[in-house]
Amino acid sequence: MSSVMDAKGLRAVRVEKGWSQVKAARRLGVSQPYLVMLERGQRRLTSELTQRAVRVYGVPPTAVPPSQSALPRLPLAGAALARDLAGLGYPALAYLRPRRWKPKNPGEVLLAALAQDDLEPRLVEALPWLVLRYLPLDWAWVVCAAKVHDLQNRLGFVVSLARGLAERAGDRRKVESLADLERTLERSRLAREDTLCRVSMPEAERRWLTVNRPAEARRWNLLTDWTAEVVRYVA
Repeated sequence: MSSVMDAKGLRAVRVEKGWSQVKAARRLGVSQPYLVMLERGQRRLTSELTQRAVRVYGVPPTAVPPSQSALPRLPLAGAALARDLAGLGYPALAYLRPRRWKPKNPGEVLLAALAQDDLEPRLVEALPWLVLRYLPLDWAWVVCAAKVHDLQNRLGFVVSLARGLAERAGDRRKVESLADLERTLERSRLAREDTLCRVSMPEAERRWLTVNRPAEARRWNLLTDWTAEVVRYVA
């Protein structure tokens, strides 16, 4: 499932499981008549219910609707982002995977990470993996939200890194999809210079990277030395 779950999707995953409405309602913690109304679109499918359905039916977290709240611009605890990335399956943080994690839309986690002024390198490294692992995202929403918060250059660079990983893995389908996404983001590329979630970068390092940064970083007007070659995990 690549789209956010709606009434039809809720019914579809139940049918795919081969579950009766009685069994599904019991697992979801609702009454059978209420499940009928949910599947008919007669009751609103809340974010909490969708999260429960993702866990119960075992569907990808891309089915969870992204939060409508503004992206966090204030410092966000790295531990919280690490737990979300672990919950989404990032191998390097598997030891942090919470037992009762509330599923989050991967696009929301990606944007929350990109919105940070300073982000630990281990979490920055997870972002290309996140793009590759959950490539069937609602990218129209992700790109729109990125532009609202002036994050399109950071997002574009991470997508470029993900494309490099896909090339390394020989996955032509993903390479083409990511290249299309890059072209979309290039149309709104910002002229101002930025960092990849490292605003506190010393001035001397900024001067060095201005001259010596990789080609993809220059393309996206970012001061960073990240390249696809040094990223460890390919989804």
